[in-house]
Amino acid sequence: MKNTNEMEIIFDSHSSNEGFARVSVAAFLTQLNPTVEEVADVKTAISEAVTNAVIHGYENEIHKVSIRCRIEGQQITVEVKDNGVGIEDVEQAMTPLYTSKPELERSGMGFAFMEAFMDSVEVESAPGEGTTVRMKKTIGKGRELWTTQSL
Repeated sequence: MKNTNEMEIIFDSHSSNEGFARVSVAAFLTQLNPTVEEVADVKTAISEAVTNAVIHGYENEIHKVSIRCRIEGQQITVEVKDNGVGIEDVEQAMTPLYTSKPELERSGMGFAFMEAFMDSVEVESAPGEGTTVRMKKTIGKGRELWTTQSL
């Protein structure tokens, strides 16, 4: 299809790979000519999703995390997937301040940050089967309006 591009990366669930994931998606995103703020938003959401996979999905065991990105027009869709323990109650897990690991002093704001920085966040999960977090963001929203009004 015209005006689309996709990529996929698969990496070990070492917490040190969270930075690799952020930079990889940011590099892929640059083809849309995002603002610094838009790049920072996507990188923050990626950090939260990958951290959830490492800490909650795999409970710090080393397995694979995959990230698929698709650009269509000015929208990027990012899927972060693990095949870990899964989430029993997705609605509860997405509640701000909820954490399944209070002993780790987790803030329970991961999904809230993803929702704040992306246009949409969907979570598919089943106990014992893993979790897929699908996030979308349109790059350049409002720029056309600003350019038109500033003339």
